[in-house]
Formats: sequence, structure tokens, C-alpha cells
Amino acid sequence: MKQPRLKLLPGLPGMCDREPAPLVKGSHVETGALASRRRRIWELGPACHCPLIGVGMPLGRLRKLIGKVAGGAVLADDYHVHVGAVTECGARNRLSEALQKELEQRYAGDVKRFHAAKTAEQLGRLWRAAMVEGDVPGAFWAGLTHARCDIALEEQMCRDLHMVQHQAGASVRADMHKLHALQQHNANLSRELSQFKQRSAAQLQEKLLEIDQRNALLMQARELAIGRDGVIASLRFDLAQLQAWVPGLKARTCLAQRVSRMEQREQALMLQIVELKQDKLPAPAAGVESPASAAAPVRTCVPIRLLDQSVLCVGGRSGNVATYRALVESGGAQFAHHDGGLEDNVKLLDASLAAADLVICQTGCISHGAYWRVKAHCKRTGKRCVFIDNPSISSLARGLQLVDIGA
Repeated sequence: MKQPRLKLLPGLPGMCDREPAPLVKGSHVETGALASRRRRIWELGPACHCPLIGVGMPLGRLRKLIGKVAGGAVLADDYHVHVGAVTECGARNRLSEALQKELEQRYAGDVKRFHAAKTAEQLGRLWRAAMVEGDVPGAFWAGLTHARCDIALEEQMCRDLHMVQHQAGASVRADMHKLHALQQHNANLSRELSQFKQRSAAQLQEKLLEIDQRNALLMQARELAIGRDGVIASLRFDLAQLQAWVPGLKARTCLAQRVSRMEQREQALMLQIVELKQDKLPAPAAGVESPASAAAPVRTCVPIRLLDQSVLCVGGRSGNVATYRALVESGGAQFAHHDGGLEDNVKLLDASLAAADLVICQTGCISHGAYWRVKAHCKRTGKRCVFIDNPSISSLARGLQLVDIGA
């Protein structure tokens, strides 16, 4: 079967390459048979085909439809495809029938909505409402093919669609300008975003490095803490073993404390003995002179036997040292003093004890260590030592008298 030839050649005359011809009354079929049915695309006026194909049929779908009808690929450009399709719509053929079927299926909802119009006035109102809503392609097809579309309404619809296309072109140009501006703004934002991402990545890297350093320090601190805990546990274990190896350690400690208390008690008792001896000395009878007193002059409070001897006073009040010195030196003795370890170095006490002939120990103002040094030295060397519990001048004088009497 021979296929009809489609007029899709370059330079093919059509409605798009000339001014639209005025619509004439003869473009409508006014027979009674056509008065109640919708018109077909080939029954429309020639001025309707160009805007109908241009607005109602997407170019990609039009190319597929033409290729299907022609039985091959369409090689013409978009303009010649459009012009050829508009030309073929002027008569009934395979392409116009295919376009009729495609438009009916595509805009079935609009056709159904426009079917309710019973007059040209109602049809015009539906068209104007579609113009306001922006639903132009389906309304244009449904209005042109409606049975009540007259010449005036058809011409008005074509004029309205022509102006819509102009406005659409202006809107497209404005939108393109806005699009270019938005693209430029988007490019600027993209550059700023890229810079921000780089800065963020650098900061993130620095933070990660800082976190790694802090984690390393934390691990070192934990290792030190674990090592310290291990040392403490080891020392506790060693202490427990030492306590287990030394039996009676607690008892020995208690005994040492008791010895210390007993030594303090012994010191107190010795002081009491010295006081009791002083209280029991017999007073000489009045008017009675001893043989010694008759042969010698009356003695002072300092014994004559201390002449040219060295007397060491250990302890006493620092304010009375000058009086101590005057009392001892008044009898011809040499005076030396040591504070008993309160301020003077206790190690210097041994040298002072070795150089002294007589030691006066004032137990009320002396350290515990100095007291035992004095006592041990005098006991070891046999040197005389007088213990005085009161650091007063009178107590020192009585101690010197006790030395004289004891001699």
C-alpha cells in the first residue's frame, strides 16, 4: 500500500511564514449535520492550525508522531517540522488524523469541561477563565473544536493566544535575564561555599590534631596514675611483709613509749630529791662559829672553792644570763652559758661540757635532748652537775651553795 507523502520539505509554504489571512465565513461548515458535533482539526480555519500545533503539541512528541506516520526518522529541523505539520492539517490525511487523536487524548479533561457550554457566550466565559488561570493549550483545543464556537469567538481566541505568546516570549526573556543573574549569584555562592569548606576542613584538621595531642597527654597521665597505684600497692605489700617478719612490733612500740614516760618520771623524781636535800640542810646555831669560820673570813654566797674554775650554765632565761654571769664571776669563776638547744646548736653543747669544771643544769628551761646529753656526759666523766628546776637567781645561788656544802 502506497503511503501518503508528507510535505515536510524546506521552503514549504505554510501559515507560519506569512501573515494570517482574515477569517472568512466559509471556513466553517454550517450544515445541519455538523451543527451538533465537535469539529475536527482539518475543519478548523487555516489561521488556527499554526498556534494550535505550536502551543498544543510538544515538539518532541510531534517529531515522534510524524516519524511514526512517515515510517522513518524525521531529518528536518524544528521549524520545517512545524511548518509541514501545519500544512498537513489543512486536509484530512494520516497525519491530521493522528494529530486529532493525540490532541483528543491529551486534552480529554478540558474537552469534557468545555462540553457543558451550550452557547457561544458560555464558551467565551470558559475561555477567558482559562486565560486567567494560565491553562491555555487544553482550553484552546477544546474551545476551537466546540460545536458552538463561531467565527468571532474563533478569531478572538486566536488573537488572545497570539498576545499570550508575545507575553510568554517577553516573560521568557525576563526569566532568562533573571536566570543569568541567578547563575552568576550561584557561581559566587559556590565559590564562597568552596572557600568556606576549605577553611572548615583546615579548622577540622587542627581540631583533630589538638584532640590527638590531648588524648596522648591523657594516656600518659593514665599510665603515670596506673604506675603510681602499682607502686603504692607494692609498698603496702612490703609493709605488710615487714610487719609479719617483725613479731611483736606493736608491743615494742608500746614499751618504747613506756620507757620514755618512765624517764620523764625519773627526771621529775630527781628534781624532787634535790629539793628535799635543800630543805633538810641544818641551819647553823646563832652565835656559834665553826672552826673553819674562826680561821677564815666570812664567805660570800659563791663558794671560794670555785675560784679559777669554769662553770657552765645550761638553760635558764635569756634575760637573766647577765645576772648569772655576775653572780658566778663574783666568786672568781669563769662563766659559760648554753641555752639548752632552744636557739643554740645542741651539737655545740658537748664542747662546752668538756671545757667546764662544774655544770649547772636548769631543767625548767632546757630541751629533752640537751638534758640527756648533760646527764650522760657528767655520769661518764664523773663531773659534778647540779640540777635546778627554777631559773631564778636565788635558785642558782642555792645551787652554788649546795656545791660548796657537798664539797
